[in-house]
Amino acid sequence: MNAVLQELTWRGFVAHATDLDALGAAFDAGPVSFYVGFDPTAPSIHMGNLVQIMLARILQDGGHRPYLLVGGSTGLIGDPKQSSERNLNPKDIVGEWAERIRAQVSHFVDFDGPAAAEVVNNYDWTSELSTLDFLRDIGKHFSINRMLDREVIKARLDSGISFTEFAYVLLQSLDYRELFRRHGVSLQTGGSDQWGNITAGVELIRRAEGAKVHALATPLLTKADGTKFGKTESGTVWLDPNMTSPYAFHQFFLNAEDTKVVEYLKIFTRRGAEEIAELERQTTESPHLRAAQRALADDITDLVHSPQERKAAAAAAAALFGRDDLAGLPESTLRAVVSELGIPPLRVGEELPTVVELLTATGVVASKSAGRRAIEEGGAYLNNVKVTDPDARLEPSDLMHGKYVVVRRGRKTVGALAVEN
Repeated sequence: MNAVLQELTWRGFVAHATDLDALGAAFDAGPVSFYVGFDPTAPSIHMGNLVQIMLARILQDGGHRPYLLVGGSTGLIGDPKQSSERNLNPKDIVGEWAERIRAQVSHFVDFDGPAAAEVVNNYDWTSELSTLDFLRDIGKHFSINRMLDREVIKARLDSGISFTEFAYVLLQSLDYRELFRRHGVSLQTGGSDQWGNITAGVELIRRAEGAKVHALATPLLTKADGTKFGKTESGTVWLDPNMTSPYAFHQFFLNAEDTKVVEYLKIFTRRGAEEIAELERQTTESPHLRAAQRALADDITDLVHSPQERKAAAAAAAALFGRDDLAGLPESTLRAVVSELGIPPLRVGEELPTVVELLTATGVVASKSAGRRAIEEGGAYLNNVKVTDPDARLEPSDLMHGKYVVVRRGRKTVGALAVEN
């Protein structure tokens, strides 16, 4: 098997392919130009998108040329969901999101050398395309019967689906044809939930151009309970630091399940087989050390944010649990910690709250009596300083950056909030 395909296979990137032997032969004869698309249906890409970026990095390292497509036109439509019709976002908003995503994806690939990447926007070739030309040149190659047979369409037939979403597959297929014509692109990659759209593009090129091209789909990553990877109780794990802070990002991977962490290491890091096998052994023999989770969280935070942001996130976690200095944390990091914990601001009057009230407001203890008991037993801390007086009250000097406070019970139960007038 071709060396690049071997690496993709053992790392778990291959769920479906049109013809792996033919793709391997194309890689051997290479280089191959390939593309993956990102629709601007939000202002940032997320962890699911990062799977495709990691795949693109491996292919580029193997000498193959990536085209990262930002869906300025497909983002105006939206791929059909299983549940309901999408809300259409205003054109100016989609255009703004497309530019933000263009900048994001550009961070991960190399734009120099023989395999230099290129970022393209499908709005460039669809905005001037007439309806008649679209129907004649693209629509005539699609069978309504086959389109109705797609799983997502079947799921929506009873509840209803607009022609707009029904026709999305034609737009994505047009992208493949245009990139084939303009740049010689002969491979499209994407998630397995996109397999129908991807293979429709392969078929369009066969019918319209008389050429054979390739498709490769990755598995959809899930957590141990089967739910979608990259989702938390508070929502999606975004790559934009203003939407998911580097602290929250790092914490998400530190909390990866033992049963899934090796799978994530293969996908999201470039560590080799021997190193990952050693981390797997440590996870099995000493799960409490969380060696694999730490390697995963550090590597992926370095990649998406920076080593500096990763160090700040680790320092914040250490400080929260009494292993480092809270006062040294920057305001942005404390704000991210409070946001991640999801504790609303505590609004006060002229008198600042007692420590017992803080313990209760943060949920560190269940009641004021439990808070007093924690203090009396020597297990309550304010900004990592043990509290000994059950009637102790917050002082202005206790407010870090003029508003933040951290309380803790024992070693592991932590709360943080902003105090506001």
